[in-house]
Amino acid sequence: MSLNSPENILARLADTLEKRMANCEAETDSSYTAKLFAKGPNTFLKKIGEEAAELIMACKDQSKDDVIYEAADLWFHSLVALTYYDIRPEQVLNELARREGVSGITEKNNRKS
Repeated sequence: MSLNSPENILARLADTLEKRMANCEAETDSSYTAKLFAKGPNTFLKKIGEEAAELIMACKDQSKDDVIYEAADLWFHSLVALTYYDIRPEQVLNELARREGVSGITEKNNRKS
């Protein structure tokens, strides 16, 4: 699999986000992401809520292009949060892989309280 393949976009984006977070104070004039990190969790967590609501409305309106656009926004802001909390997207993908083929009801019942 090529480093530039679509399958690697989450890893590449995570790498970029880590760099933005490490240099956020120096890059706030040139990077939206750096601004999010510099402002702290309340800012990007609020954006996740806003983007989730926008995705819901796009789905309700049945606009495929808007659903794709808003889902990308939601994923991006979720990746910002994951980066802030030192979680790689590969860890989330591993959790999804672990759940594959497991009934949602069974998986939920097996969760720790």
